[in-house]
Amino acid sequence: MKQPQLNRRNFLRSSLLASGSIFLAPVIISCSNDDNGGSKEELTGDFKIKGFDYGVASFDPTATSIIIWTRYTKGDTEVTWQMAKDNQFKDVVRQGKALIQSISDNTLAVEVQGLTSNSKFYYRFFNSTAKETSVIGETITLPAYTDNVSNVKLAVASCSNYPAGLFNVYAEMAKSDADVIIHLGDYIYEYAPGQYGTNASTASLNRAHKPNKEIVSLEDYRERYKQYRSDVNLQLAHQKKPFICVWDDHEIANDTYKDGAENHQPETEGSFEARKKAALQAYSEFIPLKTGKDARIYRSFEFGNILSLHMLDTRVIARDKQLSYNDYFTSTGFDQYSFMQAYLNPNRQLMGQEQLTWLAGQMNTSKASWQVLGQQVLMAKMLVPAEFLMIVNQIMAEIEKTGSASAASLGALQKTLGELVVLKTRMLKGDPTLTAAEKARITTVLPYNLDAWDGYAVEREKLYSLCKGKKVMTLAGDTHNAWYSQMKTQSGEVVGYELATSSISSPGMETYLGLSNDMSQARQLEQVMPLLIEELEYVNLSDRGYLYVDYTSGGARAEWRYVDTVLSSSYNTQVKKAVVI
Repeated sequence: MKQPQLNRRNFLRSSLLASGSIFLAPVIISCSNDDNGGSKEELTGDFKIKGFDYGVASFDPTATSIIIWTRYTKGDTEVTWQMAKDNQFKDVVRQGKALIQSISDNTLAVEVQGLTSNSKFYYRFFNSTAKETSVIGETITLPAYTDNVSNVKLAVASCSNYPAGLFNVYAEMAKSDADVIIHLGDYIYEYAPGQYGTNASTASLNRAHKPNKEIVSLEDYRERYKQYRSDVNLQLAHQKKPFICVWDDHEIANDTYKDGAENHQPETEGSFEARKKAALQAYSEFIPLKTGKDARIYRSFEFGNILSLHMLDTRVIARDKQLSYNDYFTSTGFDQYSFMQAYLNPNRQLMGQEQLTWLAGQMNTSKASWQVLGQQVLMAKMLVPAEFLMIVNQIMAEIEKTGSASAASLGALQKTLGELVVLKTRMLKGDPTLTAAEKARITTVLPYNLDAWDGYAVEREKLYSLCKGKKVMTLAGDTHNAWYSQMKTQSGEVVGYELATSSISSPGMETYLGLSNDMSQARQLEQVMPLLIEELEYVNLSDRGYLYVDYTSGGARAEWRYVDTVLSSSYNTQVKKAVVI
């Protein structure tokens, strides 16, 4: 087939290679004077919705641009894209032609620039020769600083595990009035069928992972993305809303850090660097980003004068390997002194100095009312009584080894929680009869999750120093449960609020702790944890859902919205918690 004439001045591709030789799929950049010279191309004749089997999507909106995406079944084929102000495409504002290339797995991403701010657009792709067209997508541009907007509405999501259940939550976000969907990672999972997320309903729902193995190679990751993007609810969310995304660990492998991962075994799975390159290439093919040049995906979005959204990478580019409590157990018990020496090491990084410096510049120059940090893992402190944490670790070890927790361990957990609640209540009331040993049971605390910011406490204080004097909110995912916390410095100063979303489908702490068969225990734990954890205001341990936040210049209202099941396409939704900040 004759190659389309894409003038170098008019269509520029972002760099394919950067530091580390990581290949990222190119994003075609279309400026406003590239494609308006020709007349509008009509869809005449009998066009069928065919060939664009994974739908359409849009990403990274700004006040003047948006990335539109599709995948076509035929490689090395020219397709036309159009953007209009109406869904009948009578008022086409932009159009162009592009080549579908097999080197990018037949995916196509076009950054359409020169658009009007604070506007809604419709877009589509089609092949005039084959008479095949995509569905019509809907998207927006963000408000400019001078646009008069009263509020901004975000839907926040993370952790969509295909075998764990249906993507009902994506359907709910598609139907919501949110302006943009913020996806904080774990868009896919790397596990083989029968591993994490698999449950009794996986087979009946026909949701076993493909390919039939843990994904390691480029083709493996591509097939997994195609499986996820075949889901009708995920397709609907992409069709109806623009996404702003960052990756977390499962887009590569569980508990990824900068040069390894818990779920990567070099002896049997080869080079981690090769796996990471394959994973990030596939990611960029299906989730194009405005940065588009290398693995540094941190970037900012301005929503008028209401909020600046800073999307961060706390996973790939700088993270040092996570600490593990298992490394500090000796024949005489837990070596807390050695652990604290490592924990307080000032050289441990999560974001890295380059990203911190960039963020400081963005936050200090922003004129918006809100500074919102979109990132992967819990930032607020989750310091829990050490004896509670040790029992939790024991339960998780039993579940990993035998598939269930012992009655003795679950009984010990319930007994210990009851005792700790009584002691903490007495302490809060200033009970003078509390003994030193009783106080120690409450005040001897350890970080709950060393994969979160709690494992990188020194760098967190650096980040918190950037937040002082600003109206800050952090958005988080990763845990599969919902959380609301104050962000306090080491000296106790409140510098912001953290809102963490539950998962799309991935099981949460109720499963980790073996409580899913008796939800009354999970509900009890939800009541107890905010009492025992100083910064925590709210937690939901058992529901799947998303976070909805409505921002104004003066404040924000957040709602945790849940579906009552992910095991049936018939479900109900409910707001179980709302806060005004």
